[in-house]
Amino acid sequence: MPATKEVKCESEDCELDMFENHYTYDIADDHTVADLNCPLCGGDSLREIEV
Repeated sequence: MPATKEVKCESEDCELDMFENHYTYDIADDHTVADLNCPLCGGDSLREIEV
């Protein structure tokens, strides 16, 4: 099953508290949360929520 990561936007001005990022099987091995942007505010202050 492809990986799923829960991510939190830490920008004080953003109202999005969490989103899930679903990956395909062919995601690059070196892809990290740092490569993502918030889907609401576009910021890059993201943190992976540890489960």
